[in-house]
Amino acid sequence: MKLYYNIGEVAGILGESTSLVRFWTDKFQAFVKPERNAKGNRRYSPQDLRNLKTIHYLVKDRKMTLEGAAAMMKGNREGQDNRAEVVERLKSLKAVLLDISNSISDESR
Repeated sequence: MKLYYNIGEVAGILGESTSLVRFWTDKFQAFVKPERNAKGNRRYSPQDLRNLKTIHYLVKDRKMTLEGAAAMMKGNREGQDNRAEVVERLKSLKAVLLDISNSISDESR
């Protein structure tokens, strides 16, 4: 795991634009606190990335408002609600299983 991610890497991981990552960073300052390098570029920690993944899940998948997502995250400071992480792992598992299924189908032809 990396110590820091630049905004382009974070945007790529989330599948969103850098401007949206910047917007969420500004809106969720209590949860996402990137450091800045000498040039002033944002550097996101693994915890910032986890929080951005949670924001992405709440806003994009659960269709929550920004205020609703912030309230949900505030109420879950201890990290008991890890649905975003579980959904991400399930998507990864699904991709692996589909690859296996496709390779079996290709071999049987």
